[in-house]
Amino acid sequence: MTDDTAQRSFRDLLHAQRVWDTELPAFDPEVAPPAPLALFHTWFAEAVAAGQPEPHAMALATADAEGLPDVRTLLLHDADERGWHFASHATSAKGHQLAARPHAALGFYWPAQGRQVRVRGPVVRCTPAESHADLHARSTGALAAALTGAQSEVVGSVAELHRTADAAWDRAVAEPDAEAPTWTRYVVEPAEVEFFQGDARRRHIRLRYRRTEGGGTGGDWTRELLWP
Repeated sequence: MTDDTAQRSFRDLLHAQRVWDTELPAFDPEVAPPAPLALFHTWFAEAVAAGQPEPHAMALATADAEGLPDVRTLLLHDADERGWHFASHATSAKGHQLAARPHAALGFYWPAQGRQVRVRGPVVRCTPAESHADLHARSTGALAAALTGAQSEVVGSVAELHRTADAAWDRAVAEPDAEAPTWTRYVVEPAEVEFFQGDARRRHIRLRYRRTEGGGTGGDWTRELLWP
């Protein structure tokens, strides 16, 4: 297959894809709660009920040393009055980026219901005790991955990756309370949270919550409708 043929084949496949070939829920922003957390909890529960695979998966966007954007997918660990929680190694690429520029954006996409949620705000590190508790509340596989340690670094070969990962798994099984000193829990303290409800006729509803100046983590919110 030539490069041109392969490109045409890709474009044909891409353009054949359809969005939201299902009945989408209605969303009336007039009855949305005054703060975003309650609505996020409701939408998350509805995504689970709708059979959305991995509804706790989210994109995390940060900025590198040159101010250029970086993004990856990881899992939500909690969403409470403090903010949206996730965890990683402080020595990872995202850990270094957050240490230098402690702001981030999160993106959730739940196509089963044509919904997105975007969160933006400053990021704070949790206490070592919270990070330890976070790590040991998770699975053996998660502990093994944390014990492997060298996240974002160059690995010499797949064989080396397997040897190190297998050794970490054996240690996680033998020492379920093992420490991973660089494992860190973070919280995105929301300054803005946007809820997007898709519509088959493209009459999408976008409701943005913005924290009022001086509101703090428990402050008031302004709600705004945005053009799609």
